[in-house]
Amino acid sequence: MCGIIGYTGKSNNAKEIVLTGLKNLEYRGYDSAGIALTLNNKITLFKSKGKIVNLEEKLMDDSINSSTAIAHTRWATHGEPNEINAHPHQSGKITLVHNGIIENYLDLKTYLIKQGVTFQSETDTEVACAYLNFIYQTQKDKLKCIHEACQAFRGSYAFAILFEDEPEVIYATRKDSPLIIGIGSEGNFAGSDISAILDYTSQYMLLEKGEIARLTKDQVEIFDENNAPIQKEIKQATWSATEYKKNGFEHFMLKEIHEEPSVIEQIFHSHLADETLQKIDFSKFQEIHIVACGSAMHAGMVGKYLFQNYTKIPVTVDIASEYRYNTQLINEKTLVIIISQSGETADTLAALRLAKQEKATTLAIVNVVGSTIAREASLCIYTNAGPEIAVATTKGYTSQVAILSLLVLNAMKQKGLLSKELEQNVLKDFENIHSILNQVIKNDTIYKAIAKRLYQQNDIFFIGRGIDYALCMEGSLKLKEISYIHSEAYAAGELKHGTISLIENGTPVIAIATNDKLFEKTVSNIEETKARGAYTIFITTDNLNADSFESFSDITVSLPKTTDFVQPIVVVTILQLIAYEVAKLRGCDIDKPKNLAKSVTVE
Repeated sequence: MCGIIGYTGKSNNAKEIVLTGLKNLEYRGYDSAGIALTLNNKITLFKSKGKIVNLEEKLMDDSINSSTAIAHTRWATHGEPNEINAHPHQSGKITLVHNGIIENYLDLKTYLIKQGVTFQSETDTEVACAYLNFIYQTQKDKLKCIHEACQAFRGSYAFAILFEDEPEVIYATRKDSPLIIGIGSEGNFAGSDISAILDYTSQYMLLEKGEIARLTKDQVEIFDENNAPIQKEIKQATWSATEYKKNGFEHFMLKEIHEEPSVIEQIFHSHLADETLQKIDFSKFQEIHIVACGSAMHAGMVGKYLFQNYTKIPVTVDIASEYRYNTQLINEKTLVIIISQSGETADTLAALRLAKQEKATTLAIVNVVGSTIAREASLCIYTNAGPEIAVATTKGYTSQVAILSLLVLNAMKQKGLLSKELEQNVLKDFENIHSILNQVIKNDTIYKAIAKRLYQQNDIFFIGRGIDYALCMEGSLKLKEISYIHSEAYAAGELKHGTISLIENGTPVIAIATNDKLFEKTVSNIEETKARGAYTIFITTDNLNADSFESFSDITVSLPKTTDFVQPIVVVTILQLIAYEVAKLRGCDIDKPKNLAKSVTVE
């Protein structure tokens, strides 16, 4: 949530450099944007509500430029989205941008008001800025000033800071919110993540909690919590700037769906003999906790089904924001699997730290190399799905399911539960996954026809049993995320316990039935909705006779039949495509849905 980019260097085109960085950070979600430029040795602010294009209009004058700038995309937390609340904020000699939340800002604000400080905005960020300025009035050492102020802040933060008396130098620091430092031949950068700087450099440093970076046009200095200079490893980004472009696709979401065949194929081939997988001794665990948020939690539900059905290990799946506040029975024999695409999800990170405190083994499944969750977990498996720009996850989700499938297979081998026949069938699916997914993606006639039937509806229901219910949860979330249609997923067996009262004539019901053992039960539930006037869309597998479904199915989708280790990926791909086409017909902003952020770095 929120995006930070700062640049100071030899180029006098800082405006365009940071605007490019902001555009690469749009996926994080935002509702206003702003920039601070050093012009004629003074720091000047430009801010706007809405999209970055509105900010660009204010910066069209070619004379508005400099060699130093900090910029920000804001996702409103304290105060409505408007120009006054937009970052950067300025107080006295301090100008800054901020990602995170200062939880004790009201106490600090009350204190500062008593000292004669006045405020313009409703934000916690202006309070942080004013407090820094208040400290700087007496503590003229900038490093000591930043450390002293940050010790007073409760919550999370990543700051990029300009001082009026040193306007071409950027100071940066962080706690719990992500921030990296980019090293370039023409200047240096601070950014929320690697995407912000990749158009200009692929070299970066990871800034740890409490460290301060001092950036000049030709030097980067890093200081620890005692203000002592330290040396940091310079890392090389594995992603390229072209991966942040649409490459001919109308939307990033569509591009990322089309990347799924290659991503999943690569995961299955490269992770089968993964060293981290081999290190996990499942015999020592009495239970598994899977903790995540949103789509990652839905991936965890698939993982639970596979673990419990194939390894007999008890598994619980918890929403991270609930897990950390409930009493958890965790010990050394608990494996806690933490799932996060960004590796920075605030609630998930807090759950990880709780699990470590209780001496559990923690395993992270993340996409972003070097992210906080990846660094703090006992073990980490990277999905290596490449950058995902669309806010609604697609390849991020399916790559997590793929890793969970491999974990279950590994556990089965260790416990002597993997038969030769099943292993051969799974490996065959892995070998064919690219062509299987391509077959689904290219069959656009069916999911476009479904979208035309759905896009004008107000309420849509998904039903399924077992692993299919977990897929219903993700399909429903994807639809409402990007199309804004009210959608709910229900375990099909729960229909008679209240939900069926919502079914009216013409109500769309999407039913998923891929589990042979539960197939007939699910069909009975579909027939119950059909009898009450529902318009039914039936998603099943091609090993069954589709003609026999005509009595209860208005549209039938027959997908390639695979093992349980691959079937969820096949099913959810068409659910993603249906959601995409519905949102497109409704004219929605598919890549950047309203009110949503890609990386949720605050509670």
